[in-house]
Amino acid sequence: MKIVVLLKPVPDTWGDRKLNLETGLADRAISETVVDEIGERSLEVALSYADAHADAEVVVVSMAPAESAATVRKGLAMGAHSAVHVADEGLVGADLGVTAEVLAAAVRRTGFDLVIAGNVSTDGAAGVMGAMLAELLDVPNLTTLTSVVIGEGTVAGERASDGANMRVSADLPAVISVTEALPDARFPNFKGIMAAKKKPLETLTLQDLGVEPQESAASQSIVLRLSEKPPRQAGTKIVDEGDAGQKLAEFLVQNRLV
Repeated sequence: MKIVVLLKPVPDTWGDRKLNLETGLADRAISETVVDEIGERSLEVALSYADAHADAEVVVVSMAPAESAATVRKGLAMGAHSAVHVADEGLVGADLGVTAEVLAAAVRRTGFDLVIAGNVSTDGAAGVMGAMLAELLDVPNLTTLTSVVIGEGTVAGERASDGANMRVSADLPAVISVTEALPDARFPNFKGIMAAKKKPLETLTLQDLGVEPQESAASQSIVLRLSEKPPRQAGTKIVDEGDAGQKLAEFLVQNRLV
């Protein structure tokens, strides 16, 4: 069983986040880069299965700038057997379509029985990568799972919906995406960190994958205009001098809140 886990380096959730006003891209230099938490949970699902099945192989796949190699290697420190890092200057500003195409090529090249991804990243928050990847790989897709059971030739789980829980399953190979309902990821220990230095970490370019997404203008999102959000204005303060109720009512009427 070969399980591929998608990991995405993202700006620290607790750090500052800004867009570069010239390029329209996220300014990643102002914040520390970390592995997206939902990706770590996805990896935990794979590693938990590997703990109980000696024949399981877990491979981390990530598309990220070259300077993010340390975050990719964290997946190895947590317990993954190998990693694939797609890093290419031609991918700067890649949109969802290009990203899905590149990841699909990397996963196809690596080989897989199951691909596990997070349901939504904390930076882009699109929530469609799992489905797009499954479409390109032409395999079944189970989305937003709150539990996962990997069997011999099948994968199953539960998905929460309005008023009910759905039980879904698919034959392998398949792509699934998981939610934050899955367990927290394990922390890399000293042994894992040292072992990660010797584990295979393959760095690939677009040429290695045989992908040239930048040739198609339709595959790129174009930012037409960008401006910085104005600073937040001070709110209206109402001091109770016996007429606070009247002042509050007038404020709500003036701002069409009632």
